[in-house]
Amino acid sequence: MLLLALDTATPAVTVALHDGSAVLAESADVDARRHGELLLPAVHRTLKAAGTELGAVTEIVVGAGPGPYTGLRVGLVTAATFGSALGVPVHGLCTLDGIAYAAGQAGLEGPFVVATDARRKEVYWARYDDARTRVTEPAVDHPADLAERVAGLPAVGAGALLYPAAFADVPPGMPEHQSAGALASLAVEKLARGEELPPPRPLYLRRPDAKVPANYKVVTPR
Repeated sequence: MLLLALDTATPAVTVALHDGSAVLAESADVDARRHGELLLPAVHRTLKAAGTELGAVTEIVVGAGPGPYTGLRVGLVTAATFGSALGVPVHGLCTLDGIAYAAGQAGLEGPFVVATDARRKEVYWARYDDARTRVTEPAVDHPADLAERVAGLPAVGAGALLYPAAFADVPPGMPEHQSAGALASLAVEKLARGEELPPPRPLYLRRPDAKVPANYKVVTPR
């Protein structure tokens, strides 16, 4: 196995390569506005650091969000393109699940919440019983509306750091953004158990900002 993992659902443009036993190489840049510019160079750096080429990849996993539309689609389209060109399977995993897994790797135990920045003064979030077990569907909400639902639970992620009034317990040393290395490790673990991973379908959770105008202006002669 040589699994390529990538995620652009958070401000982190992150790529990793996993051989089924360990992460061979990983690259990450945090820039919420340059996903399209940073992703392919990150893939190149990761492959070079691992001493291999894209043609050797046997599987791909991509973070499916939730995340802002523009950033999220960069990773999904790139993964789909690679998969088609190489003729290899492409899987999708919830980005929040990758952050939860990384929190577990950092030592967090027991129930907790993962929250990322959804902009518009909202967060994408989900609740976990442990680093591998999500117990709620990913959602987008205003932090103030979540305060009672997450009270007493540790929280990780950039969304938790942005809204301390709602997420009062943010343990130190926890991941702020996604790690493709954690996403890859989670995918490998699931595949080793014989689980069928989901397809790479985006979790947008919001309607697109762009809308078809209600009334068109006639510009051609009748």
